[in-house]
Amino acid sequence: VENVKEKRSKVVCGYPISIFFIVVNEFCERFSYYGMRAVLVLYFKYFLQWDDDLATSIYHTFVALCYLTPILGAIVADSWLGKFKTIIYLSIVYAIGQVAMAVSAIHDITDSDRDGTPNNMTFHVVLSMVGLFLIALGTGGIKPCVAAFGGDQFDDHQEKQRRTFFSVFYLCINGGSLLSTIITPILRGQTCGIYSQQKCYALAFGVPAALMVVSLVVFIVGSGMYYKAKPEGNIMLSVCKCIGFAIKNRYRHRSKAYPKRKHWMDWAEEKYDRLLIAQIKMVLKVLFLYIPLPMFWTLFDQKGSRWTLQATTMDGNFGQLVIQPDQMQTFNPILILTLVPIMESVVYPLIKKCGFNFTPLKRMTVGMFLAALAFVCAGVVQLQIDKTLPIFPSTSESQLKLLNMGNNQLEVHLPNNFTILCSKHLYCRFVNGLATDLNVSTAAVNFGIIEPLTSSNYSLLKNGKHTFSLKSGSQSCEYTIKFGFGSSYTIFIPSTFTFGPNCQESVTEVEEIKPNSVHMALQIPQYFLITAGEVMFSVTGLEFSYSQAPSNMKAVLQAGWLLTVAVGNFIVLIVAEIAKLPKKWAEFFLFASLLVAVCVIFSIMAYFYTYIDPTEIEAQFSQEKDEEDEDEKDKMRKTEEHVTKRGSVKSNDSDNAFKLSKM
Repeated sequence: VENVKEKRSKVVCGYPISIFFIVVNEFCERFSYYGMRAVLVLYFKYFLQWDDDLATSIYHTFVALCYLTPILGAIVADSWLGKFKTIIYLSIVYAIGQVAMAVSAIHDITDSDRDGTPNNMTFHVVLSMVGLFLIALGTGGIKPCVAAFGGDQFDDHQEKQRRTFFSVFYLCINGGSLLSTIITPILRGQTCGIYSQQKCYALAFGVPAALMVVSLVVFIVGSGMYYKAKPEGNIMLSVCKCIGFAIKNRYRHRSKAYPKRKHWMDWAEEKYDRLLIAQIKMVLKVLFLYIPLPMFWTLFDQKGSRWTLQATTMDGNFGQLVIQPDQMQTFNPILILTLVPIMESVVYPLIKKCGFNFTPLKRMTVGMFLAALAFVCAGVVQLQIDKTLPIFPSTSESQLKLLNMGNNQLEVHLPNNFTILCSKHLYCRFVNGLATDLNVSTAAVNFGIIEPLTSSNYSLLKNGKHTFSLKSGSQSCEYTIKFGFGSSYTIFIPSTFTFGPNCQESVTEVEEIKPNSVHMALQIPQYFLITAGEVMFSVTGLEFSYSQAPSNMKAVLQAGWLLTVAVGNFIVLIVAEIAKLPKKWAEFFLFASLLVAVCVIFSIMAYFYTYIDPTEIEAQFSQEKDEEDEDEKDKMRKTEEHVTKRGSVKSNDSDNAFKLSKM
């Protein structure tokens, strides 16, 4: 094996050249995943036209699957295909899924009447769901393989280089996440199309798909340089079999006639090694602490769903810079890269200097509390947003819009319980009050020919200044208007309208919904708190788990940790369905309250937890085993000596008999 390693791993600056392909592969893959995920919930809402609840539910189902499939990928890699083949095959599946998502976002495929809206939405929904399933299978399946495969490229004497590799590897994950959450929302904000110009979700998904293909190609190019360890079996399967046997054996001996054992895992001693059983006991002790942890991820992963949807009702104008709602997620990777070194080099040492024993479990408790506080902030922001939003019709109500196109005043009488309502988001339509056809167009949208005394459909426009071209026969003029975030307008061309340089003065603008007035900057405190909570909870949690588990059980704890993320995303669906709160601020406060309750439970569990040293426990078992082996050898040695002695006596007797007979 060592010869194979030396043969295939060329060294550059002390590092195997193969790891450069792995690092580039990871950067492109993380860009692909986080870029697609950044715009996903808005794709559900605006392209597939789902409501907020359905968009949130499907989003969290997808995220949960992404964190369930790593267990499957680890088992396949360690027990069957090996890491290299698993990465290759699942990356192909991954790339196909990303391409399917990009194709599903091309509205022109089923836009038979060319009005900018797909006519066969079922096609787009089915293709996108297939794409998301393949992406979840691919990204989750390769997640536990790539980092471990990179670690395999180093020899035992390259421990320092291996540590540097993992640091760069983690940096690539955050770098890919940061760049993708900046770039893909910008691509989504562009307009594209063959027959009509619409928000370019196809481009926003297409670029991540291209990066995934690049990731796959780069990884394949380095194929001849990799050290490919053969699959040696997965420890998780051994652990599951041992636990299963212990439960089955305990059930068989459930009668009082059998004496009790100190721990229920001791019932596996008839078949499994005592050291393995002791290691599983240590792992189960840590996994028990994992039980309350999913609630943290329930809140944390909503920054990509509920918080992004909240940002769509806010003003993203930062002077010369305009922030898209899905770009607010960028604060998370920026703050992670900032807070991790600050926490490690400033905050934790300062707390220790003050004489406070800030143990890992205490850090995790504080992290959970900070996440709950972030959702309190989100609820307060939502209360401010709700004050600025119009009242929309419920499922049992309808809306009515009245527009007087005549020259005289019109009086309308409505019942007391009748209200006039209108739609939201940045929409615009034109009403032609002329006696002739009117053609209206702009760089982003073509409203087409509007017949006399009729109106165009509402069209979704980008915020900012727009110049419209108005044409009727040989006459034309230009009309300019500036739109704000979330506004809705009806632009009326009256019968007295005259074409010319001053035509704008005779146009009537009806602002049906005012622009968003609550600024997106108000979301920054909640992003800061949730990220600070992530640093104290997630980073510390992994560190604690690894310190409390045996060396050969790291994969089991990794699987358990990822499982808490998956369960947390499923909890979002369960709570949202059971609660069904009509107000979003109430839902934010509900999740914050649930996490505080779980935080109290976890702090009690942490108080009674006793820290252990797995290495010391393993050493004790090894020493006991060595002593047992030594005792066994002594017994064998004494037995051999006894047999030899008896053989010697017999030999002397025969010699004497021979001598006597000779005499």
